[in-house]
Amino acid sequence: MKLFCLTLICVSSLFSNTSWIRSHIDAYSDFPKQGVEFQCYAKLLGDPKAFKKVIKTFAERYQDGQIDAIAGLDARGFTFGAALAYELELPFIMVRKPGKLPGDVEKKAYSLEYGQNVLEIQKNSIKQGQNVLVIDDLIATGGTAKAACDLIEKIGGNVYEVCALIELPFLKGRDHIGCPVYSLVSVDCK
Repeated sequence: MKLFCLTLICVSSLFSNTSWIRSHIDAYSDFPKQGVEFQCYAKLLGDPKAFKKVIKTFAERYQDGQIDAIAGLDARGFTFGAALAYELELPFIMVRKPGKLPGDVEKKAYSLEYGQNVLEIQKNSIKQGQNVLVIDDLIATGGTAKAACDLIEKIGGNVYEVCALIELPFLKGRDHIGCPVYSLVSVDCK
């Protein structure tokens, strides 16, 4: 099955037009498996000014002080999450794949586009009642983000919002996540 993509650029930021981001994203057909069109943002990461502009765009949205911490999803959510946490001077929390975190961890199994996986979070990484922003590079089916939200809530945090650089709305991930979702770019594949 071959996917054909029509790119839709969202003007998602309250302060900025994000259409420029699309020129930093390349689509690769049949990767990582037949029928998938992979959205690769390596050019964005290779352009320090563009990457900085993405982080500043996210920061504009979240600078109002309503979030207490940022949780990045293993592994590509670390790229955007750590930079945003630095920019906003907030704690950064790692939500990792199994066996990567020491100490007491909470675990959550979930489904994703290509199978099953598990996420873990350190039980002491969030203070009771903290508002946590969840960040990843891409929202597809929403399974990973939903698992992270469940973990954060299980250890006492409140999920403020889930955000990502790219969203694939045709997979309806935001409907599965169950909390507010924000993305800079939407790519609709049919």
